[in-house]
Formats: sequence, structure tokens, C-alpha cells
Amino acid sequence: MAVETSSGVRPSSLTAIPPARKGRSLWYDAWRQLKKNKLAVGGLIFIIVLAIASYGAPLFAPYSYDEGPLDFSDARIPPRFPDHLMGTDKYSWDVLSRILYGGQVSLTVGIIGAFTALIIGATYGAISGYMGGRVDNGMMRMVDVLYGFPTLLFVILIMVVLPAENFIQDMTNIFIAIGIVSWMGMARLVRGQFLALREKEFVDAARMVGVRPMTIIFRHLLPNSIGPAIVWLTLTIPTLILTEAILSFIGLGVRPPFPSWGQMISEAWRGMQSSPHLVIFPGLAIVLTMLAFNFLGDGLRDALDPRHRRD
Repeated sequence: MAVETSSGVRPSSLTAIPPARKGRSLWYDAWRQLKKNKLAVGGLIFIIVLAIASYGAPLFAPYSYDEGPLDFSDARIPPRFPDHLMGTDKYSWDVLSRILYGGQVSLTVGIIGAFTALIIGATYGAISGYMGGRVDNGMMRMVDVLYGFPTLLFVILIMVVLPAENFIQDMTNIFIAIGIVSWMGMARLVRGQFLALREKEFVDAARMVGVRPMTIIFRHLLPNSIGPAIVWLTLTIPTLILTEAILSFIGLGVRPPFPSWGQMISEAWRGMQSSPHLVIFPGLAIVLTMLAFNFLGDGLRDALDPRHRRD
């Protein structure tokens, strides 16, 4: 029912105005998009479970990495329930326990190695892309020269030269070797992002008010390049895990008795016909972990790309 007023007819009840929708952050939109990718979510769950099981191996593993049945006549027994789900090796050590402990090496090398390469490469590429001109040209030519060396051979040479007497030194040498050769792709990626971003209006505004170049790089440009960097990080980790497995396979990784997946395959491949489980299970651990990180990286690439976002 309408009521007559001096200004005309007005409705008896006002129409409710819906509240404005809150702005959503980039990371919230990326998480919503990532959840739609079943393979990426499955890869993330696998990585979390593997990390918990590996770093919690003293709690979850049925035996220690150098412990097995007291009766060594049962060496290289096949998988059997419930005491040895993945069998035992030639030393009568439990394979499942050694795979869980070996996951500590692979995940640590992959994650810390990738973050080391990220820090070095992002800093190098940021300076090169922001400075431009001759500085950029000279820095990128150095990267091109380093790309000319065979990466795996370079890593092997570094591992041979560096001294190693214990587990800590073994891991440190692997980090150094991988860090020296893995940052170049990150440098090229960040440099390309900076070349595109440094001409944007917000960078010109920062220069006009007297912001220092290093502040512009680390406060304004790097945060806008973090999306592609995260994708690169997740896709680089499986490569580093495979590199560590190769080093361990040829005897340049972590020394026994502490296990790594590549070392377990190296010790067992000659007897694969009689004891295939000693190669199959460590090989599956490597393959599944690499697939999980690759699926997660593909999902993050789609989630952080604005062209793939939907409401």
C-alpha cells in the first residue's frame, strides 16, 4: 500500500540493498581454483602424508633404518603381512622402514635445494631485469655460459671435489652442488617478469617519489612475480629429487647405512630377478613423489593464471 507525501508517492517498504561483495585476495582465488583440480589436490595430500611419515619415521617406521629380524637366515624375504609389508634386503633390514627414512633425504634435498635456487636465482634475475641495458646483457650472457655446461656432470664433479666424512657433510655437499647449478632457470624467469613490470605505472610512481632501486625491487616487483616463482619451485623439486637419486645410485650421495632411494636401487638392481621388491618399492617412491609434485605444480600454474579463474 502506498502513502501520499508532499513529494509524491513512496513505497510503504524500502527495497533492501544487498551489501557489496568483499574483495577476494589472489591467494583465496588461487586456492578455490586449485581445489577444483583433483590431481593437484591428490598430489598435495600425497606430499603431506609422505612428509609426515618420513620426518616422523622414528615414530611410524616398524624398525630403524639399520634394523631387522635377529635371524639373518631370512635375508631378502619377499613382502609379507604383517611384519614386513615390503620385505627385507640382503642385510635383513626392513625395506618399508628404509623407504620412510630415505624420504627424509629426498624431500630435504628437493625442498631446501629448490628454495636455495629460488633465493639465488630470484635475486640475480631481479637485479638483471631491473637494471636492464648493458648490466642485464652481461649478467644474462654469464647465465648462457653456465647453461653450456652439462648440469649433471657439473654436479658430479662438485661432489667428487668436496670432502665428505659424515652424513651432515654429505647433505651439505648435495645442497651446494644443486644450488650452484639450479638457480639459472629461476633467474631467467624473474628477469622476464621484471622486464615487463618495470615499465608499469606503479613503478614509475615509486621512482618519482624517490624510492630507492633496491626497495622497488624487493617491495614492489618481487611480490608481483611470486606466482610464477611458486609454480617454478614446485616443478623444480621433482627434478632435484631425481638428481639426488642419481647421485646416490652412483655412490655420490648419502653414504650407508643411512638410506636414500637411489642408493637402495643401486644395492638391489643386480639381484632384481630374484628379489624384484628391492627395486620396485624404492622406484615407486621416486616416481610417485615426482608425479605428486608435478601434479601440484600444474595445478598451481592454472590456479595462479588469471585466464583460468572463474567465479
